[in-house]
Amino acid sequence: MLARLDIKNYALIDELSIQFDKGLNMITGETGAGKSIIMGALSLILGSRIEGKYFFTQDKKCSIEGFFQIEAYDLKDFFHQHDLDYEDETIIRREISVDGKSRAFVNDSPVTLAILKSLGEKLIDIHSQHATLQINTEDFQFLVVDNVAKSADLKNSYLTSFLTYKKVKSELKKIKDLAKQAHIEADFNQFQFDELHQANLSEDEQVSLETEQQQLENAEEIKRGLLGAMHILEEQEQNVVLQLKESLVQLETVAPYLTALPELANRLRSVWIEAKDIATEIGYLEQGTNLDEEKLLQINERLSLIYNLQKKHHVDTVEELLSIKEALEQKLLDVNTQDERILALEKELSESYQQTIEKGKALTEIREKALPTIEKHVVSVLAEVGMPNAKLEVKLEELGENELKESGMNSIQFLFSANKGQELQAIHKVASGGELSRVMLAIKSLVAKSSALPTIIFDEIDTGISGEVALKVGEIMERLAVNMQVIAISHLPQIASKGQSHFKVYKIDEGDKTKSNIVLLNQEERIKEIAQMLSGIKPTSAALAHAKALLNIVE
Repeated sequence: MLARLDIKNYALIDELSIQFDKGLNMITGETGAGKSIIMGALSLILGSRIEGKYFFTQDKKCSIEGFFQIEAYDLKDFFHQHDLDYEDETIIRREISVDGKSRAFVNDSPVTLAILKSLGEKLIDIHSQHATLQINTEDFQFLVVDNVAKSADLKNSYLTSFLTYKKVKSELKKIKDLAKQAHIEADFNQFQFDELHQANLSEDEQVSLETEQQQLENAEEIKRGLLGAMHILEEQEQNVVLQLKESLVQLETVAPYLTALPELANRLRSVWIEAKDIATEIGYLEQGTNLDEEKLLQINERLSLIYNLQKKHHVDTVEELLSIKEALEQKLLDVNTQDERILALEKELSESYQQTIEKGKALTEIREKALPTIEKHVVSVLAEVGMPNAKLEVKLEELGENELKESGMNSIQFLFSANKGQELQAIHKVASGGELSRVMLAIKSLVAKSSALPTIIFDEIDTGISGEVALKVGEIMERLAVNMQVIAISHLPQIASKGQSHFKVYKIDEGDKTKSNIVLLNQEERIKEIAQMLSGIKPTSAALAHAKALLNIVE
C-alpha cells in the first residue's frame, strides 16, 4: 500500500506530505484546487515521463517520494532480478533538476524509467475517467480475461513459442529468398568458377611470366651485351683478366721490398679471382640466353589469358582473381548449404508451429472458462449501480491457424446492452459516459480481486452518475477497500462519505503566489465539506443534516 506521499516544489505545491489510510481514502476539493497535480506527481514516481518543467520555485529541484508497505506482495524476486535492495517499506523517489533532467531511485539505488514503471505497475493501478477509452481495446479486454482466468504463465509460454515461431518463419523466408537468388546465379557462377579453375593460376605467376617475356623478347640484345662483356674481360688480346694477372705478378716480384705491397697484392689477387668468376658466370648466362620463339608464344598466350581474366573481372592482379575464384566456390557451396538449412528450418518451423498451436488452444480453453465469471460479476455490479437490465457478453472467437497473434489464437470483443430489448453491440458504440464509468468500475473491481494489487486509484470515476447510483458506487469502493487500499478522487458527496480517511485539497494565496495544499479532515470538518458538496459554500442546516446522515453520524 501507499503509506505516504511527499511532494516538494512541484507545480502549485511548495511542500506536502500525505499519510494515506490502508482502506478507503477519499480526496475532494474544488475544480482546479490541485487534485490532478497530486495525481500527476504520483504518476511520476510510477514511471510516467516528464513532459515539461513544473516548479513552484524555479531555482530549486523538484522531489517526489512515495513510501510503500510491500511486505505482503511477494516482490523480493523483482528486487533481486534488478539488483535492488529490498525493504518492507520501500521508498521510491523521483527528482527533477532545474534544467529539466530527471533521476529515479528505489531505496536510494538509481533506476531506469523502465524499471520504475515495471515496479509501479505491481504497486498501483490508476483508473481515470479517460481510462474508459481502454475498454474497447483488445489489449485491455485480454488483460481482464487473463487476470480472471489466471492464465499469465500459460500466456507467457504461448508468447515465447509464438515469437520463436515468428523468428524461425522470418529466417526461413530470408534464407529461401537468398537460395532462390543463389540458384538463379548458380549457372553463371559455375561457369566463372570453372573458367578460373581451368586457368590454374598461381599467385606469383604473372610477375614471373612478364619477367621471362621481357628476357625472350630482348634475347639478342642481352646476348650481345653479355658477349661484349666477356670479350673485354677475357677474350681480347689485352683483356681485363690477363692485365690483372700481369699486374699481380709485378707486385709479387717487388713485394719483399715494401711492407705495404703484400696486402695490396692480396687485394689485387681477390679482384683477379672475382673478375675470372664474373667472366665465367657471364659465359653461362650467354650460353643460356636464346631466342625461343615457341616458348615466347606460350608465355604470350598465358599472359593474354591472365590479362583477359583481369579485364573481365575488373581487377589488376592474379591474387585478386584467386580471391574471386574462392568467393565463387563459396557461393556454389552455399547453395547446397542453404538447401540443407532450409530443410532444417522447415522442420524447426513445423515443430514450433505445433507447439504454438497447442499452447494457443490451451490458452483459449482456459480463457473460455473465465468468461461466465466475468459476465456474471459485471452484470451483478451494474445491477447494484442502477443498471438492472444491463448485459455483457465477452465474445471470444478462435482465429484460423494462419492468423496467430501475440495475444493468442483469439479475437475478443466486449458486447454490451444497457436496456431491455437493446441489441448487444461493441461497448463503446452503445454505452454513455456514465454507463462506461460504471462498467469500468465493475470490471476493475473484478480485476483488482484477481490481480491482488496493493492499491487502486479511482480518479473521478464518478463522471456521469449521481444520486442513488453514486451511493452504490461508493459502497462498491468500500467493499474493495476491505482487501486492498483504495484512493478515490470524487466530486460526489455520496461517494466521498464512504471514505475511512477524507482529504481536502485547496488553494491559498501567499504573497504573489498561489499554492495548493491538502489536509486530512476531522469529523466536523468532514461534515462541513460534504455539506458544501451538497449545497454550496454556505451549507444549509438541511445540507449539514444530510451530510451527517451520509456519514452515519447519529446525534
